[in-house]
Amino acid sequence: MLGTYALSAGYYDAYYRKAQQLRRLVRDDYARVFESIDLLLSPATPTQAFRLGENLADPVEMYLADVYTCGINLAGLPAVAFPVGHANGLPLGAQFIAPPFQEHAALSAVHTYQNVTDWHNAQPDLAPGMPGA
Repeated sequence: MLGTYALSAGYYDAYYRKAQQLRRLVRDDYARVFESIDLLLSPATPTQAFRLGENLADPVEMYLADVYTCGINLAGLPAVAFPVGHANGLPLGAQFIAPPFQEHAALSAVHTYQNVTDWHNAQPDLAPGMPGA
């Protein structure tokens, strides 16, 4: 509803057009990167996973956990996140990012990684007090 209001209330140039211009800059930056590489590997989040129920009182902290995926989404690129280890008993994730329409490349890379590692089978610690913990 807010988006519809902003577009219909004369804010198109102030907000939507500027957002689309920024999106184009992000997409162009990734396009330059993919001129010299086939795939990009990056962390999926800046920290290990949260324990169940952790950070519920701090929504900003929860939103910041997505910071490494925002640019990829803005650029419209395919990416796949996958487990790569543990820190403090909690899962760590990475992601393969591929050029536009190259989903198969990212999925193939994850498949290859999982064939030579076993992180996707590892069980993290559960939240304290939760059943099975």
